[in-house]
Amino acid sequence: MDTQRLVVGISGASGAPLAVELLRQLRCVEGLEVHLVCSRWGLATVQHETGLTAAELEELCYKLYSNEDCGSPPASGSFQTLGMAVVPCSMKTLAGIVTGYSDSLLLRAADVTLKERRRLVLVPRECPLSTLHLRNLCTASELGATILPPVPAYYEHPETIQDIDRHLAAKILQQFGLPGGLREWEGL
Repeated sequence: MDTQRLVVGISGASGAPLAVELLRQLRCVEGLEVHLVCSRWGLATVQHETGLTAAELEELCYKLYSNEDCGSPPASGSFQTLGMAVVPCSMKTLAGIVTGYSDSLLLRAADVTLKERRRLVLVPRECPLSTLHLRNLCTASELGATILPPVPAYYEHPETIQDIDRHLAAKILQQFGLPGGLREWEGL
């Protein structure tokens, strides 16, 4: 396969600007198709936190799927991908992933990613974390997911929230071996 594919899921947690920044960085990766699944509340959060419409969000990806369309390509293991990133990952979505409760395309695509042993990156958004959240995050990690909380890198001396989002999006790209402009640590 000459073209590579990555599935991105946006759930209804706060953090939509990070998802949009990730999509913008992914657009710069030559030969990569981004297949986007956005939950109903994910889209509402994108609109609230970024002002983007569904049509504008769709311009940032190769294909935007309805979360209700469990018959679309990302629902199948035969749809070859690099994996999936869920940005942001709500605690509801996390619970669905770790229990295999695949009643939506976003959850089914994550389930397929795990069963096919592809990389699944979860960017959990909740604060503070309850014991149940922590258990679910631990279970997701044990199942093979990478847990990448949106923690600012102060050593980068960010001046804006956008600086933080750019750095975090680059860290997500790095998880898939994709170029993203993340500087290597050179020490103090």
